[in-house]
Amino acid sequence: MDRAQKQELIASLGAVFSTTSVVVVAHYSGLTVAEMTSLRSKMREAGASFKVTKNRLAKLALQGTPSEPIADLLTGPTAIGYSDDPVAAPRVLVDFAKTNDKLKILGGVMGGTALDANGVKALAELPSLDELRAKLVGMIQTPATRIAGVVQAPAGQLARVFGAYGAKSEAA
Repeated sequence: MDRAQKQELIASLGAVFSTTSVVVVAHYSGLTVAEMTSLRSKMREAGASFKVTKNRLAKLALQGTPSEPIADLLTGPTAIGYSDDPVAAPRVLVDFAKTNDKLKILGGVMGGTALDANGVKALAELPSLDELRAKLVGMIQTPATRIAGVVQAPAGQLARVFGAYGAKSEAA
């Protein structure tokens, strides 16, 4: 890489570290190309990204960003997973690490708060933003459907009573 490419990489990583809500650092030593490709596709499906980084350039990109607490984790063969959804990247990485012990989660950062490996795992167990929205909409809609059922019940009962009287008078 020449100097211009390095500056461009530092700028793009700096933008990632500044704008994403969560960054997870992991060691990927021993993963095959097929496993890395599989991990990247799973991350992409979840709306997250996974990138192998040069530690020295990543540390330069971290300076002055909210993700700066993870600078100490950047040693050895590291890669970063990041997403705008605070649960997406940790969930995919933790699930992948459960089935493949070559991926080791070192820690991460969320909104300027440093997380250790257990913090990342706890974050992965939380429901995603879409799941929380669905639950909230479900809770809001439930009372409305109950009210509609209660309001419609007397009219339905009256209709059944009138129908029974009509059937009784036709039979007579």
